[in-house]
Amino acid sequence: MSNINIAKEIIDKIDIEEKISLEDILTLLSSFEYDNDINIKNLNDKEKEEINELKEYLRLKAREKADKVFGKYVFMRGLIEFTNYCKNDCIYCGIRKSNKIAERYRLSKEDILSCCEYGYEIGFRTFVLQGGEDPYYNAEIMSDIVNAIKTTYPDCALTLSIGEKEEDYYKILKDNGADRFLLRHETSDNTHYSKLHPNNMDLENRKKCLRNLKRLGYQTGTGIMVGSPYQTLENIANDFVFMQEIKPEMIGIGPFLPHKDTPFANERKGELELTLILISILRLIFPLSLIPATTALGTIKEGGRELGILHGSNVVMPNLSPMNVRKKYLLYNDKIATGTESAEGVESLRKSLNDIGYVLTGMRGDFDLNRKNNFNNYICKN
Repeated sequence: MSNINIAKEIIDKIDIEEKISLEDILTLLSSFEYDNDINIKNLNDKEKEEINELKEYLRLKAREKADKVFGKYVFMRGLIEFTNYCKNDCIYCGIRKSNKIAERYRLSKEDILSCCEYGYEIGFRTFVLQGGEDPYYNAEIMSDIVNAIKTTYPDCALTLSIGEKEEDYYKILKDNGADRFLLRHETSDNTHYSKLHPNNMDLENRKKCLRNLKRLGYQTGTGIMVGSPYQTLENIANDFVFMQEIKPEMIGIGPFLPHKDTPFANERKGELELTLILISILRLIFPLSLIPATTALGTIKEGGRELGILHGSNVVMPNLSPMNVRKKYLLYNDKIATGTESAEGVESLRKSLNDIGYVLTGMRGDFDLNRKNNFNNYICKN
């Protein structure tokens, strides 16, 4: 049996069982060739055609799975990047503490509520507070912000993406109304993790944080950078094993993009095709999960977010941050900050999704185990 047929059998198996073994994910990922040399095959024209057919087979399976659960709806989340201060020194990140060129800022509670007010008026019912690991926002300050948002907008979901904290910190914010928490593990391999982070950061602590968040009842998200320096297909395969252990309600993956003021400034970009393939595989394994088509996808290729939707994503996150800070929250080079990724471009984004057959909705779009068998109860409104 050819490798292509074996790969198709694995795709069919995932589609039915909604899980994958380490052996099968390695076999499947090794069936493709990627532009960034992660799996060179030196294919002839016929083999390239077969692999393109395999990619399309996987994509259609994933999109069919997503459509069965979510219909043609894509949920929008209002992203508020409220601080670019960070105590960490992650090698890849543009807001790492060692970057003395970064122009730092913090938003006040009033600034954040103003962003929410604007977002609410144009239809957002989920807000995402994202920032560096900024010690200024201690549990008291942060819980006051969370409480203010949830009191003012009780019908809205609130997602936090603020990094590693003590369990008590997470609990206080949950008690004050926070609904969801995003914490990408980036890689589940200790050796790879040590090449992306300084010595004082510990992968096991990050994993512990994810388990604490799950235990506290957060809808929890994790994910990886695709094509980060030193990453191998074996790393990615192990990430899939880890994510199946965590059972995330949200999964964020996007291509690695270098930042000019980091030690990885001259590293090559991550792989678009591999990112899209991974989105499709994740959709088959996690049919109920919320999987964003990230800004990084739109940055690496024009129309990249739409490609993410067509490969199984079902969330977009337009930016609600004040215009005067958007260019300051730069995790990587050339981040798009105006256009369809911004709140001002919602109508343009709506049109671009309509053009590929999808409907943008501002509804909360919570993770719900009942959704799969009761789709008619979850019909969204624009």
